[in-house]
Amino acid sequence: MINPTPTPPAADASHGASGRGTPAVAASGISKSFGKVRAVDGIDLTIDQGEIVAFLGPNGAGKTTTIDMLLGLSHPDTGTVQVFGRSPRGAIAHGLVSAVLQTGGLLKDITVRETLQLTASLFADARPVDEVMSRAGISSIASRRVGVCSGGQQQRLRFAMALLSDPGLLILDEPTTGMDVEGRRSFWSSIRADAARGRTVLFATHYLDEADEYADRIVLMARGRIVADGTTTEIKNIVSGRVVHATLPGADAAALAALPGVDGVDTKGDRISLHTKDSDAVARHLLTQTAARDLEITAQNLESVFLALTADTESDASSLTGTSTSPARTADEGALS
Repeated sequence: MINPTPTPPAADASHGASGRGTPAVAASGISKSFGKVRAVDGIDLTIDQGEIVAFLGPNGAGKTTTIDMLLGLSHPDTGTVQVFGRSPRGAIAHGLVSAVLQTGGLLKDITVRETLQLTASLFADARPVDEVMSRAGISSIASRRVGVCSGGQQQRLRFAMALLSDPGLLILDEPTTGMDVEGRRSFWSSIRADAARGRTVLFATHYLDEADEYADRIVLMARGRIVADGTTTEIKNIVSGRVVHATLPGADAAALAALPGVDGVDTKGDRISLHTKDSDAVARHLLTQTAARDLEITAQNLESVFLALTADTESDASSLTGTSTSPARTADEGALS
């Protein structure tokens, strides 16, 4: 949880520091290199107040490096970053930004309530502890020691800690890691209810279904650059064609990928998915030339767009989509995320 400065937070986080006309995030031409590795390559990013934005990309795309610069944890080599019209550290110092990270920031031997009381003591004007526990859905475990809380419960605690200063911008880095399906759904219900108050939310996730269901807007990074930016519908419309799904035991992915009009082949056990501009021809081939069954034709989805736009750097599509990809669609994993 990032928000370590004991200065007073904003009186009304939903209105930011400079009025509704000031973007929550305004990054212009920012880049960052680590030795010979260019992690972020001159990106521009503007996020308006009240937006819920999903930040997607394969390992090595530059997501975490970008988030670090938005939080003032590192400085761009080139370009500028402003948060509510201030420097990132200035915005954090005024209680306008909080972050929920994957690990760290928790003392294992004190209770959930004591953790929040300790964190609240850092601020001159914090939200009531009972209120943030209720909004994070952890009131029932208030007396539980942090060390015996599950990973999902600890993430909810981090969320509650982030709400104490009533920030205008909430940044979530893989917030549902360690949660089961029901836990993820409940967590996002809490986030959506909180965002309805006017808070801006930027979240990075490896779960494409979370981005599809909960984001107003998706920003997709690859190779250190933003390769797509828009609503879920706009992102899906980037890639033309359809996807032909079928059950085909022992499928020859290379042979299927060589069929006319096929752009890519994904496999998961006996189930195959062929991305194609000529779904009728592909379906005809599968039904007449192979033992395929249970055939289905669907429009492109977010997973299809993700694979199409990041294919030449993606090393672990399964970590984001739950789908195994053919060797032709993978590459060595980047050193930075």
